Amino acid sequence: MAWFVPALKAVLPHVGTLITVAAPVFTRKSADAAGEAQLLRQQIAELQAAASQNADHIKALAGQLEETVSALHQAAAIAEARLRRAYLLCAAAVVLSAVTLGVALYVILAR
Repeated sequence: MAWFVPALKAVLPHVGTLITVAAPVFTRKSADAAGEAQLLRQQIAELQAAASQNADHIKALAGQLEETVSALHQAAAIAEARLRRAYLLCAAAVVLSAVTLGVALYVILAR
């Protein structure tokens, strides 16, 4: 609450200037009702056009997202196949090394 008084002292000298600058803007809008209605129709038309463009962009992004997801699924399938292949190679290497170790132990112990 201590900040309120200095802020109020800083703003009060400018309040009159703000009101005199902003007053014509507000009175002009209320005095020109027909122009305001036209402006409102124009703004509505612009918003509808923007919403239509946004819908088109969203459809395009959805298509790109679908392509990306399918590419990720394909990459995951490829990675899974490679992982299975690596597991098989590791298992073959373990079996081969166990056989080699058995042969080496047999040769050492047979002497």
